[in-house]
Amino acid sequence: MTMKRPMAAPTALTLPGFVNAHSHAFQRVLRGRQTGGDFWAWRETMLAEADRQTPELVRATYTETYREMRAAGYTAVGEFHYLGLPEAHAAAQAAAEAGIEIVLLLTAYAREGLNRFRQDSPVDYLRQVDELRDAGVRVGCAPHSVRACPPDWLSAIGRYAHEKELPLHVHANEQPREIEECLAEHGVRPIELLKATGCLGPRTTVVHATHANDSELALLAQSGSRVCICPTTEANLGDGFAPLARLRERGIGICIGSDSNVRLDPLEELRELETSARRLDGRREVCDAGTLLCFGADEGAAALGLESWGDVQIDLHHRSLRGVAPADVLDALVFGCSADVFVDAP
Repeated sequence: MTMKRPMAAPTALTLPGFVNAHSHAFQRVLRGRQTGGDFWAWRETMLAEADRQTPELVRATYTETYREMRAAGYTAVGEFHYLGLPEAHAAAQAAAEAGIEIVLLLTAYAREGLNRFRQDSPVDYLRQVDELRDAGVRVGCAPHSVRACPPDWLSAIGRYAHEKELPLHVHANEQPREIEECLAEHGVRPIELLKATGCLGPRTTVVHATHANDSELALLAQSGSRVCICPTTEANLGDGFAPLARLRERGIGICIGSDSNVRLDPLEELRELETSARRLDGRREVCDAGTLLCFGADEGAAALGLESWGDVQIDLHHRSLRGVAPADVLDALVFGCSADVFVDAP
């Protein structure tokens, strides 16, 4: 009689990798730096850092940042890039070296910011997009904001993205001041201007939308646009709280980004998103763990136009999961673990 060997308990759980839908990788160097009392003071320090970037520096530092992302469970990244065309190629090379899928969200800048951010015209900007596409780089269109792009730029970029079926990402409603300035210049709020210029639609992702009002959220819902929320950066910069419950009530798609890379941990992004909503609403489980994981993976991939991206493995023997029943693993993962629970990527 031969004794059957007992089945070993699984040591790892495979899940779709997390998708970082909004990153400014060069801002990683600002982690921990004291940079002033509000967003606008921080922005001055950020602009000074942007001004010193070179293709060589981008290639070296982005490779390390993308490796850090990869180790944290991100297998794809949308790099919202406004440092220049040579630096865009360097960012794509860094992602390839680090083993992370990249969508280069080349940023359009007509005014404000630094000289290096700006293109001469929408035609000049779209020529740069075409150059990256011709080089085999996966790209998306990214008018930086309604502060940086006037209506004629927004209309031209919106048409191009629609015709070429490309993702379109844009910052909007992160700070009350930008809403006030948009109202003063255009007589409408930022998301209303995006609607008027043809920039909303199923391939559009509005980054932040922290201070969007109900009429703006209705426009996002009607157009099928998504919102990318970046909780750790929004907390660090004092932006405010994402309107998670209001987004959910309207069926608006949600994804996450690491933005300034003050932290690289998708579980922390998701946890901050959910627990902030709980504190605001005074109730538990605004979103369940499965929904939050979908925000972190599937919705981010859809925002970047990705049909496939890498998986991640969770170490089921990790100390953070000690004593957790199999049925509770996903809840424990989202609400009780950090990125060190992932098996290191090769």
